Amino acid sequence: MTVTTAQQRIRSAQPVQIKQYTLAGVLGTWAAAALPMAALAWLVAPWLAHTLDGPTALSRALILTLTAGMIWQFLLVLILAYREQRSLRWRVLKDALWLHAPQRPKTGRRGGRSWLILIPVVLALAAEELLPTLPTPGARDLGLFLQSDSGQAFLSGNWGWFALLVAMFVFNTVLGEELLFRGLLLPRMQGVFGRWDWAGNGVLFALYHLHVPWVIPQAFVDACVPYAAKRYNSALVGIAAHSVQTVFFTVAVLLIVL
Repeated sequence: MTVTTAQQRIRSAQPVQIKQYTLAGVLGTWAAAALPMAALAWLVAPWLAHTLDGPTALSRALILTLTAGMIWQFLLVLILAYREQRSLRWRVLKDALWLHAPQRPKTGRRGGRSWLILIPVVLALAAEELLPTLPTPGARDLGLFLQSDSGQAFLSGNWGWFALLVAMFVFNTVLGEELLFRGLLLPRMQGVFGRWDWAGNGVLFALYHLHVPWVIPQAFVDACVPYAAKRYNSALVGIAAHSVQTVFFTVAVLLIVL
């Protein structure tokens, strides 16, 4: 075995060190996600809509631009994780981004019945949908778009846009928002917020929604997600809980396409 190979094995056996962000680092990461999404939704999408035809022009422009914004969040996570760890190997990312099964706080065991934490989290997110909401512009509401005659006529048999919507859903709840806020930010906020890092994470996540500001009051309920992710030392808790929404919307769109 060469010296280089031996050094690589020693490094691979070392635990991954997670760097704590300063307040400027936390807010800078938040801004790098929130501000592009706001610009895409309020500046780029209306401009793009003028180049498209039909009654669903703005809705289609928003789907395109917000999908691009969520892909950017995924790339941002990879960029920042690489800067910190100097590696994008799965073993490193799994530890650096808390991509482990939930861990019981008392016993330290991972997986198994620890996944039951998803039940109260999913129920809390479902209850959030029943809360009063601020007035929502019809053309900017995906649910209204899917229910409208023009939206259903556009999506009927349209497998290309179905694939794009599924990509948007996946980057929203798996590879974008959740990975950034629970996988990257949450483990690095304790240095600034201490034991209340989960609460700070929940506030930042709610305020991140500048691209859909009418959901910000409701989004504060999402603080249950970083609390569970912190308590169970797993970003997969938030990813799995929010993925229930992904499954629901994917089935709804699929029925319209069919």
